[in-house]
Amino acid sequence: MHVLILGGTTEARGLAELLAAEHLPGLRVTNSLAGRVTAPRMPPGEVRVGGFGGAEGLAVWLGEHTVDLLVDATHPFAGTISFNAARAAATAGVPLLALRRPGWSPVAGDDWHEAGSLAEAAARLPALGDRVFLTTGRTGLAAFAGLRDLWFLVRSVDAPGAPCPPRMEVLLDRGPFTLDGERELLRRHRIDVLVTKDSGGEATAPKLAAAREAGVPVVVVRRPPVPDGVPVVSGPGEAARWVREAHARRRPPGAPHVSG
Repeated sequence: MHVLILGGTTEARGLAELLAAEHLPGLRVTNSLAGRVTAPRMPPGEVRVGGFGGAEGLAVWLGEHTVDLLVDATHPFAGTISFNAARAAATAGVPLLALRRPGWSPVAGDDWHEAGSLAEAAARLPALGDRVFLTTGRTGLAAFAGLRDLWFLVRSVDAPGAPCPPRMEVLLDRGPFTLDGERELLRRHRIDVLVTKDSGGEATAPKLAAAREAGVPVVVVRRPPVPDGVPVVSGPGEAARWVREAHARRRPPGAPHVSG
């Protein structure tokens, strides 16, 4: 059985690690990384880097490499690849599962302002603050490039390219982050508004708690939808169970199940 994991996330790596520990007989796992991060954390198993050439190219790849199961464990905001995966899986007749970490929810004391896009988030900023902590990644900064009166602290794994806000400081860093560290960032840079995508997960959640404590408003960009009809699980354990059950259905009668 050949499983292709569309990854690059903590959840994708966790799934690959669980499957490697299972030692399922005859299971082959290929991890696909988009190649947008310079030094990604590599998961166990085979790794390929780069795009497929859209839904059509992915469908061809699935057939040429005899893929039996496809897991879309990409970032919650990688909307294009998710819809390409759904079309490719339908074309190739390959079962598809989406692995999505749960999104964040506001709690008492939060001052959240939802936005449907980065452009909408940028439009909200002038009424909320002057010094912005922008944690939406290095892509999409063009949406904020016209805000010449605001100052931005932009945090990303790799250095962003133009177009960018004219008044900007770049902080190259990778989570997980700590609450104390996020408190210090807000204090030292005199941040009065935070912008984030609803990525979910624990690695970058401390910034939300730090903003709540400091009374800093947060602009939260909503997630794009998962394609209709695609089953969704929220953790690597559930995805590993899906693969394990499919593997068990394919195992010849009487074949041993080896577990790590």
